Amino acid sequence: MNKKLHWAMMAVAALGLSGVTAQAGNTNAPAAPTALGSAMWTLNDIYNVMNTRTTNITLRGGQTAYVEPTSGPTGTMHTLNEIMGLVTGRVAVTKTGAGIISGYTLVAGEDGYAGMQVGVALPNPRCTDNGNGTVRDNLTGLIWLKNANLPNATASWSTALSYVAELNTSGTMNGHSAGDTSNGGTHQTDWRLPNIRELLSLLDYGSDSPAIGWTGAGNQFTSLQSTSYYWSSTTSHQSSGNAFRLSMARGETDSANTKSTLCYVWAVRGGR
Repeated sequence: MNKKLHWAMMAVAALGLSGVTAQAGNTNAPAAPTALGSAMWTLNDIYNVMNTRTTNITLRGGQTAYVEPTSGPTGTMHTLNEIMGLVTGRVAVTKTGAGIISGYTLVAGEDGYAGMQVGVALPNPRCTDNGNGTVRDNLTGLIWLKNANLPNATASWSTALSYVAELNTSGTMNGHSAGDTSNGGTHQTDWRLPNIRELLSLLDYGSDSPAIGWTGAGNQFTSLQSTSYYWSSTTSHQSSGNAFRLSMARGETDSANTKSTLCYVWAVRGGR
């Protein structure tokens, strides 16, 4: 007889002889204790805290924070409040990519100095060519057009917005096909002009001309205008006649130029 089966049968027999009945148990989660001193986090509580990025919620016991037991494990153990504080109190700021600069000696405390370069490591690969006219940024989840100059021309800010509207309607910009087949073989209809922070998320401050220098960027995007400005959808609060733009040469932004200035156009979707 198989040894595992033999021991299993002996265990069942032992339960029967001892008068113990094996039960499957109740699969429903027990209600959280209502006493303030023994209140516990439920999985739903933890989900709500992580979803809202705050601990300012009311738990089932009526309190707004978990009350730790007065005694229990010590040493390297951490409390739930400590753990949830880390989960909800941090924003994943990435490394800038700054490092060695030709002809310049980095100084202690500088971002690119050895031992500094703080921040979350970038995903590898940073971007993925989806093979359907679009590229996914694995850091932000944003989807960019593979063609970074689909209109094949510069445009004023209002024309840039109309180009994106054309893209959503016909899959073209300035009459040029985007080659976007990511929507079941046809083009998507929720493309938009990126806001200034979305454009800035692409930058690698260890590169210039273009300021998008991470490995593979040159192969994943086509027609990237490496020394020119790109429009964002963000209007200047100081002057509504201006909009922010990004320099692909230096990674700088400004809003000093009027919306009639001619810049390049690049569309993005997702990340809402």
